[in-house]
Parts: sequence; structure tokens; C-alpha cells
Amino acid sequence: MMNNQEVLDSIYYPVSARKMDRGEGVYLYDTDGNQYLDCASATFNLSLGYSHPDVVRAMKEQLDGLVHLTSSYQSDPINGMVRRLVETSPANLVKVHPKVSSGSSANEGAIKMAQQATGKSEVITLFRSHVGQTMMMTSMSGNAFRREPFPSLFPGNLQVPDPYCFRCFYGQQRETCGLMCVDRIEDFIEYASSGRVAAVIIEPISGNGGNIVPPDGYMQKLRALCDEQDIALIFDEIQTGIGRTGHMFAAQHFDVEPDAITTAKGLGGSGAQVAAILTNERLAGLPSDQHSFTYGSNLLAAAAANTTLDIVRQPDFLANVRKTGDYILGRLEEMKMRYPAIVDVRGVGLMIGFELADSDGSPDAKLTNHLASAAMEYGLILRTSRYGRGNVLKIRPPLILTVDQAQEICDKLEDLFMKELS
Repeated sequence: MMNNQEVLDSIYYPVSARKMDRGEGVYLYDTDGNQYLDCASATFNLSLGYSHPDVVRAMKEQLDGLVHLTSSYQSDPINGMVRRLVETSPANLVKVHPKVSSGSSANEGAIKMAQQATGKSEVITLFRSHVGQTMMMTSMSGNAFRREPFPSLFPGNLQVPDPYCFRCFYGQQRETCGLMCVDRIEDFIEYASSGRVAAVIIEPISGNGGNIVPPDGYMQKLRALCDEQDIALIFDEIQTGIGRTGHMFAAQHFDVEPDAITTAKGLGGSGAQVAAILTNERLAGLPSDQHSFTYGSNLLAAAAANTTLDIVRQPDFLANVRKTGDYILGRLEEMKMRYPAIVDVRGVGLMIGFELADSDGSPDAKLTNHLASAAMEYGLILRTSRYGRGNVLKIRPPLILTVDQAQEICDKLEDLFMKELS
């Protein structure tokens, strides 16, 4: 029998020396009995935390019926998930494609739908975007380090600057810029594309890219540009969806109706693997055999999703996300005044990030990684941006977070900063 070290040597990628044992709510416990408040919601997908009893119960009950069924037939779990998603999404989104099994496959499907509907092919994404891990989505994500190892990438995609006001690509100030970051997209279309742009796919708040929150008016201006150019606007809400911003979808926070929303991660509540594409009538019509996956429309996952949606959609639940998020943002703004290394704090609801820089204001990825590592000793799990190459620490705990637990996060951060930043 293989010993533990041999098992570790056989895992394709490196893993932490810590071995986790169980999770409950917002907390994770290792085999030595240490408790961690998980500010990453595992992989930003545990919207209801670890082992939420209602989600576990729903999945156990589904186990007694059907575990899997081909999507050619109806089932109560899938019908229920479709109904709930339509009821809780922007009013123009009336179609749900549930036969996808990940954020990457949902994003890829939404792009295919846009290409089929418009008869065009190219796709615009943002510099720091992370729209998935398949080859097509890797090609369209930002960051050269993600694309460099692969000789054959999907052609026909353009990256444009993020609406990153703190480090504006165009060197502008928000008060006077006129949202140049949207205006210049027209130049990219005019001069850098083939003139056949089918879609813009954008994370309403960047996930891996550094928690960039677009300024007021950006989304409305982008929507208008897409309408003028006959381009489908797709919101990648893999991370921002299912209550993360204090609204069911970030599209509702920004008061914009995209042509499609993709959702995954938090839809499973406590870790069920589930995803879906929501579209308007315009993007309907892609034949089912053009984009379907065996483990999409999974009944166990749909049962978890239905319970999750019923919990998250409640006004009091979403109000608590906004309340706890505002508390953390307020405390971080106070810390920013006392710790010069913290140069920007940004977020909506419990989609929060804070940026770290060195004494001359340059992004400090080394310090960011150090703090993320040291945080474990203070009972916090934090994740960094751009796979450790970025300078933003992310705070995205499960949405069931209480005010007392939000205070606990901030108190632990204070302890961390007093030790590591003083």
C-alpha cells in the first residue's frame, strides 16, 4: 500500500502540507484540530458554506430517487432549477441551458450561442479576465502566462483594458475620463478585429483578476456599445452570481440586462457541481448537440441548486450579504488609513479585495503572497489574485456569514497586519 508521501508524490500538482478533515459553515478544520475561517469559500463556490444541512438533506433525498438521467427527459430537479433561475434573473433572460457542468463549459456555450445568433465569430474579453480553463477559454482569458505554454490557441479573440480606475490603463481620472475604457473598445473593433465581433464576455467584478469594480456608468455604456455594434453582451457571473454581491446576480446590482449570464460555483450551495447558461430569446436556438455534457443537468446537483436558490433569494438573506460586506469594507478602509501597504479597497457585497503596494506604489505580489501564507497562522484562509502573480488579497467568505463572523475576520486581519505590516 502506498504511504502518504508516495500519494503526495503521485498527485500531479503540489498541495499544501496541511490535511483538512471537515468543514462546518464558514469554518474549515485540519487533522491537527486547527480552525480556519474560510475567506475563499473553498474555490469561491460554497455560497452556503460547508455541509449546509438543507443542501445535504436535499441531495440525500434525491439519492433515494434518481442520481442521473439523460437530459432528453424531464425531471423535477431540472424543471425546478430552470424555473428558479428564470424567476431570479433579469427579466429579459427567459431561456436556461442546464446541460453544462462547469463555469468554463457555460462560458464556452454562451459564446457559441452568440456566434450562432450573430453569424460572427470574434470575442472581446478584458486584460485580467479569467473566463475558464478549457483551451477556448484559456485563449480568451487575460494574462500571457496562461497562454504561453500552448502552441495551438483559439483564434479570433481580442483583449481590451479593464475598467481599472485605480491603475487606469489610459492614465485618466474617473471624474474627467468620460469612460474612455469603453470608447476605446470601438477602436479595437475598428482596427484590431476582422470586423466580425460576436460577443463581449465580461466578469461584472473581476474574480481572479483583482476584484476590479467598474465605475458608475461603465456597464450602461458597454451595453449601448454592444447594441450599436450588434454584439452580444455576456456576463460571466460564475463568481459574482447567486447572491455574492447582495443581489441574485451582479447584473441587477449594475442595473443592466445582458444577453446572457453564465452561472456555476455558488449555485451548488455547499459544493455540488452545477452550472447553467441563461439567455434572452435572441441567443436561443443553438442545437442541443452543439453544446452538451454528460454530467450537465445532473439531478443531485440540481437538487442542491434548488435548495440554494430558495435560501439565497430571500430578501433578508441578501440584505445580510450587503450588511456584512459593508462592515468588512468599512473596517478595511480604516485599516488602509493605518497601513500604507494597503493602497486600495474595493468590493460589492461579499465580493471584496484589497490591493497591496510597496513604498513607491508599485504592485507588491511578494507581500501579497506572504500575507496569504501567514494568514493561516491567524486562522484565516485568503486567496491572492492572478494565481499568486497579483497584488490583491480576496475576501469572499460563504454568504451565510454573520456580523460577528465578519468582525472576527477583520479582527484577525488586524492581528495579521500588526505583526506583518508594522
